[in-house]
Amino acid sequence: MKKAIKILGLFLLTFFVVTAVSCSDDDDPANNDFFAGTYKGSVSYSGDGNNISSNDGSVFVTKIASGTKYNFAFSNSIPDLNGIEFNQQGDNTLVMVGSTATSYIRIDNNELKIYYNKDGKTWTANATR
Repeated sequence: MKKAIKILGLFLLTFFVVTAVSCSDDDDPANNDFFAGTYKGSVSYSGDGNNISSNDGSVFVTKIASGTKYNFAFSNSIPDLNGIEFNQQGDNTLVMVGSTATSYIRIDNNELKIYYNKDGKTWTANATR
């Protein structure tokens, strides 16, 4: 009986330690080798004769193998943005390489802001996790 209690105690201790350690950086797109997360909020797109807008949309963000590039999959039939390169700014924030006042993407573990123009098309998002 003592052996069973000892094993159960070690199992519970291991479970709590693994749970506490695994939650540290897996929600942070800036400090994680593999990142995938959904941000929900307002999204819009205009281009190719389409004007799409929703206050109840989402963007699924994934970090691709290069380590500095991300893909953005939009809801509401909005075309995806793929292979966007980022630099880390501060501890937990990523900013698109080549950001300007009229074209930027900013992402952290809680918030996604997009105002992106390319080839006469515009994507926007103001979303949180």
